This record gives sequence, C-alpha cells and structure tokens, in this order.
Amino acid sequence: SWHFTGADRKLHDSKVCNYIPLLYHEGPGYYDKNDITTDVMLLRTTPMDSKGFFNFGVSNSFTRAQIKAAKKVIVEVNEKMPYCYGGNEEQVHISEIDAIVESEHEDMFCLPEPKISDVDQQIAEIVVSQIENGSCLQLGIGAMPNAIGKLIAASNLRDLGVHTEMLCDSFVDIFEAGCISNRHKKHDVGKFVYTFALGSKKLYDFLDHNSSCSSFPVDYTNRLDKISANDRAIAINNALEIDLFGQVSSESSGTRHISGTGGQLDYTYGCYHSRGGKALICLSSSVVEKDGTRRSRIRPFLEPGTITTLPRVMVNYVVTEYGLINLKGKSTWERANALISIAHPDFREELTEHARRMNIQM
Repeated sequence: SWHFTGADRKLHDSKVCNYIPLLYHEGPGYYDKNDITTDVMLLRTTPMDSKGFFNFGVSNSFTRAQIKAAKKVIVEVNEKMPYCYGGNEEQVHISEIDAIVESEHEDMFCLPEPKISDVDQQIAEIVVSQIENGSCLQLGIGAMPNAIGKLIAASNLRDLGVHTEMLCDSFVDIFEAGCISNRHKKHDVGKFVYTFALGSKKLYDFLDHNSSCSSFPVDYTNRLDKISANDRAIAINNALEIDLFGQVSSESSGTRHISGTGGQLDYTYGCYHSRGGKALICLSSSVVEKDGTRRSRIRPFLEPGTITTLPRVMVNYVVTEYGLINLKGKSTWERANALISIAHPDFREELTEHARRMNIQM
C-alpha cells in the first residue's frame, strides 16, 4: 500500500501487506521509471458514455499510470459514482479494457462526520487568522480541517481559490457560503483543482457533472511549480509529533506505521515558495493515552524508528492550541524556544531541560 488506512494496518499486522514509501506527486512516474507491472488493475467507474469512455469518478490520482502498467484491466461499473470532469486523464476507453463487471450499484463510501473538539476549534481559529482574501487553499482530512472549513464559511473571506490533492466536504461549505471564486488563481482559473475526493454524499452530489471542478493526475496537482504558481497558497496539514529540532512525523509512531507521506511534503514545499504563501503544520500540544496519562506531542527528539515526514529545513509554520510559530530563519535554539512556547504548559519545563541537556538551548 502507498498509504495505510485502518484496514491496511490490520493487513500489515497479519503479514499480508507492506508499505511502499512514496512522495505522492511521484506516483504516476513510479511505474515507468521503475519498470513496475501489475497482473490486474480493478477500478470502479461510472457507466460507459456514448463515446465508449468510462469516467474515473472521484479518484484520478495515478489511475491512468496503473492502467498502463497492468496486464489485465477490469472495470466495475457503478451508477452511484459521480461523473467528475477532468483537466486530463480522467477516463479510460473500452478498447483498453479486458472485462466489465456490473456492480450492485451500492452507495458511495461516505466518511463519518468527525467530532470537533475544543482543541480542534482553537487551532482552527488560529489557522483561519492566517488566511487572506484571494488565498488558494489546500486542506486535509479530519476534525480540524472540518472546523477550519466551518469558520471560513462563517467569515468575511472572499475570492478564495482551491488547488488541493484532496477535495473534502469543507470546500463545499466554503463555496456555498460565497467565499470561493477561483478567480485569482494563476492557472486553472475558475476551477476547483484536485486529484481525489473523499467525504459525504453532499460532496459527491456537488462533483457530479460540475464543470467548475477538474480532477487531474497527482503529478499535476502536487507539482511544485503548479502549487507555488498561485499567490498566497496555503497548505494546512496535520502531524503526529514534532521534535525540538523541528522534525515532523505524520505517518508513524515509533516503528508502527500509521498512514503515509502523502502530499504533505509536496504542499509544504510548494506553498512556502508561493508569493505570500504559508505551509502550516497543525497538531494538538498533547494527547491522552489509553491509560489516562497525558503525553506531549512536542518531543525532545523523535522516538527511535519514527519516520521523519518533513525534515527540519522544510518546516514553516507550526500551530497548536497555544499559538503559531514560524521556524524559518531561526537558529536551533530559537526553534526549540519557539516550539516550547506552544507546548502544553505541563511539559514546558521538562522540554526546556531536555533542550539544555542536548545542547540545543543556549
């Protein structure tokens, strides 16, 4: 798997699945550059149109590259799949298909509405304060991005743009509130640009035959030059932990793999290079473990075996419920001090002592 879900973690624990490290924007090229072939590609699509094409629906990603690399291509047709217009490579022709399966046309998978905590709300309020009229947004998944979407929808922000890897329900809320126009983008003007969509029926209904939405392969949506070309590009992503050096882990806890790199590195780098852009890494300052103990998510150093998703040189803004800091341009001890300032108060003294012992802090 390129990106672990809960199901993938269970399969991994049963020793029938492994993780393949991947920078998301490199996905389509992995097949050609590394001579990767697969026996069977099974994909779910819309019914065939009058020209013989099957639309990929909510997932463009690197579907076309997977079709090209497969010895056999099987299409499962589902009438409930929204028809999603694309910038390019959003469909496959019947001449490229080996078999067609008519599904039971079950409803699309819908993400459950995550519960927004007080901490999520506090972080969201800080994040939204960093967004300006005309900003171009990338949002991830989870309660905190949902909270951000609701706050933007209730704000006076206008003329926002969307260039994201994942299209989620929040974008529908923001659009319906009149905050999105996509008019000030430097490319794909007037369009919601994304590579896959995941959310509720509200999102899927919004996408169906909506010409203002364009799905692209991920080597387009996540390309540095495409992300950075838009002014005031804002990337908002979650993390599991960050250490006092500024190294971010968003995919593992020690040696236990949880998710994947995804497009976090792509958008962090791309938005930093946008004129007026910002890349925000968001996390609660602490977490309460199953045994009831509270643990800081700002760590002296990452636990051995923990995967570094973002090296310290790439990290821009970090947000917890206690504030926002910018790590760019700061020395190692200034970074440590800044991170300690947004740590949970119960751990600040301990973190300061660790910084001294590790010769980070002056």
